[in-house]
Amino acid sequence: MKKIFCSVFLMLALLSTNAKADTSTIMIDAKSGDVLYAQNADKQRYPASLTKLMTLYITFNALENGNLKMTDKLKTSYVAAGRSPSRLGLNPGDVVDVKTCILASIIKSANDCATVLGEALSNGNEREFALMMTKTAQKLGMKNTVFKNASGLNHSEQKTTARDMAVLALALYHHFPQYYHLFSLSEFEYQGQTFQGHNNLLKIFEGADGMKTGYTANAGFNIVTSAKRGDHRLIVVTMGHKKFEDRDKKVALMMDKAFTRLSKFQKINVQLLKAEIETPQGGQKKTQYAYTDILPKTDLKPQQNFAIRIGAFSSYDKAISHAKNVQSMFSSKLSAQNIQIDKLERPGKAIYRAQITGLKKDDANKLCVALKNKKHECIAALTEAKTQFAER
Repeated sequence: MKKIFCSVFLMLALLSTNAKADTSTIMIDAKSGDVLYAQNADKQRYPASLTKLMTLYITFNALENGNLKMTDKLKTSYVAAGRSPSRLGLNPGDVVDVKTCILASIIKSANDCATVLGEALSNGNEREFALMMTKTAQKLGMKNTVFKNASGLNHSEQKTTARDMAVLALALYHHFPQYYHLFSLSEFEYQGQTFQGHNNLLKIFEGADGMKTGYTANAGFNIVTSAKRGDHRLIVVTMGHKKFEDRDKKVALMMDKAFTRLSKFQKINVQLLKAEIETPQGGQKKTQYAYTDILPKTDLKPQQNFAIRIGAFSSYDKAISHAKNVQSMFSSKLSAQNIQIDKLERPGKAIYRAQITGLKKDDANKLCVALKNKKHECIAALTEAKTQFAER
């Protein structure tokens, strides 16, 4: 296979944890490969349909090498047609193109289609394909993974870890960016029927754009999720949940907190992030964020106690973007001031209030007048005695 096994991103640093939870989870920065959070990440578990990510990795490699084309027609064997649900519904002898098999494997998690792909890449022998899968995993650095079939259906020896699946997710993202967009699709059509996907995070989490869910009774509910906000991309793997709602809630919580920190800090303190993720919900309702990239010195402290509140927004990114635009408009007065975003919980959603602190009362009032003249929202108000600054 072409130059696919030497990516620096796949050499994830070992991060030992002694978490008591029965689930396994890992979160990584997709650009650097840094582990931001880990919990039982090296515990071997059944991958369920996360297995299909390796089937797709090998399929994408075959497409790039010219050994396969999206339009190639593949014949369905009796073995493939006999796979248990989830299925596309192929019958023995049916002919289906490669692209349909890929989409069905990603979106429908179709076991029959995954088997068709595996057989096509191994001269009709899925057992040989499983050996190819395991060898590929080892070359990628997935040290604790063994594959036994192309689909992820139960097999007592088919095991992986959350860390290994994160390695695979990174490999898919970095090695085959030309195909990555396929993981963001939530539906496809086949023979006049529309099939819907199982990945709810694509619909409910801002920035989510892939990758794959998985479930069997033995494995529980698993997921590999990739999401991007601003210049940052995170990949989260979590496995072994009893309910898919718990799985999705955990991923959303982790990513939201990590994205918030990544948007503020040059480097995340993983211990503080871990404590924040593992703090029971339902306590503090107002979370104060600070953004200090515009500060000329990291030890600068505001000497004034007024702020201009310049709007409330549906996301952190929108709030910080507007605040930076306002700061740019009045750079002569705000070049050394602190942009601050407050997350305020509201029924059913959160809003993000943008303000610039560290102003004298008169300056705050004058700036508000100027902003209102430009048709911008602005309120001058007292700030709290203490202002939080970004960690370095």
